[in-house]
Amino acid sequence: MAIVSSPTSSSSLNNRTHTDFRAMSIATTLFFMWGFLTSLNDILIPHLKSIFALSNAEAALIQFAFFGSYFLFAIPGGKLVEYRGYKQTMVTGLLVAALGAVLFIPAAHMASYPVFLGALVILAAGITFLQVSANPFVTSVGPGATASSRLNLSQAFNSLGTTIAPKIGGLFILGTVVPLTAGEFQQLAPAQLQAYRAQQAGTVQMPYIVITGILLLLAGLLAAVKLDNREHLTVDMRPIAGFGGSIWQEKWLLLGALGIFVYVGAEVSIGSFLIGYFQQPQIGGLTAVAAAPYVSYYWGGAMIGRFIGSAILTRVRTGTLLGIFAAVACLLVLASMFSSGHTAMWTILAVGLFNSIMFPSIFTLGLTGLGELTSKGSSLMVQAIVGGALLPLLYGKLADGIGYQKAFIVPALCYVFIAIYGFASTRRVMVTDPFAGPAAAV
Repeated sequence: MAIVSSPTSSSSLNNRTHTDFRAMSIATTLFFMWGFLTSLNDILIPHLKSIFALSNAEAALIQFAFFGSYFLFAIPGGKLVEYRGYKQTMVTGLLVAALGAVLFIPAAHMASYPVFLGALVILAAGITFLQVSANPFVTSVGPGATASSRLNLSQAFNSLGTTIAPKIGGLFILGTVVPLTAGEFQQLAPAQLQAYRAQQAGTVQMPYIVITGILLLLAGLLAAVKLDNREHLTVDMRPIAGFGGSIWQEKWLLLGALGIFVYVGAEVSIGSFLIGYFQQPQIGGLTAVAAAPYVSYYWGGAMIGRFIGSAILTRVRTGTLLGIFAAVACLLVLASMFSSGHTAMWTILAVGLFNSIMFPSIFTLGLTGLGELTSKGSSLMVQAIVGGALLPLLYGKLADGIGYQKAFIVPALCYVFIAIYGFASTRRVMVTDPFAGPAAAV
């Protein structure tokens, strides 16, 4: 039996005058964990690329497997929220993610790239369940007027996870790698090659064993905590609940889903290939190990920006700030494309600072006014994260053909769309925007 919010319950959620900090703490921990796991892919890409002698496009299959899983499992995740509520969906997500993490052990032992990709699909399926449930859950634990601010605060801790992961991954995964040249690969007999790959792939085992334990611990703790009636309610952000409809008639949701698609695609395209970009002689000429810590600056900028953005969004319209940040991000990408050396490095790293508020802001703008369609809308928005699967693959193919710098035209165009969406949304009067005035949403 589906469990949905009644008008009375929805009204009580919308009319909250204070934030439930215990619930926020739980959700924020989950945001941190999936940020950590997502950012580790930026270390896996150069690591597995070296071990299996992959092209950029082949290495991008790591993100294709990971973010493609969002597309496959977002709707089942939304259905699980409807039937079992936020809490059980989050617990299920943690258990599924733990299963994916533990599968890295046989993948490393077998030194099989397809098995690694399969483990990433399962890991990401669990994170998808967390995304579908935790994002709208955060909007329900306090006043509707500050929903965007709370979501940005949670995303700030998500960025803390993405900031820490490259440093840890660089130390424990890349730190002991012995890369071979193409000529050295060709000289190895099949048995020697398989032994080399197994030995090098083995560096991922201990980190993912630890990750498995943490995920299981979080699942146990979350299962033991009582979250009152919010364990089952789905959030209703509409002033009057009760009328039905189709998400395909909600233009701001559909545009928001496209915004999520291009945002995640842009962010992941940049983050996934930073190490390879910084290894280029005209950019940084760094080794993979030396380049790995710089990835933390990219994600660290997003973390700092989200803390700052969370405060700014209590005073500035969400769409306005989104448009400004996207426009600046586009300019920074273009600056990196047409420069070299440290200028090219630091301008592309600075994009992370302006990525900061984009996901939660687009997510909030897309879900505003959906009411009983919020759960379905959330599923669609999470499905749109598939942009992180497709656009890095496009970037990788372009980078193989025309080089890393010219391929940055992909994220640059993505930021153009996001800026237009942000500025256009300021014409829309939103229920959750304290600066919007008394008129109805349009």
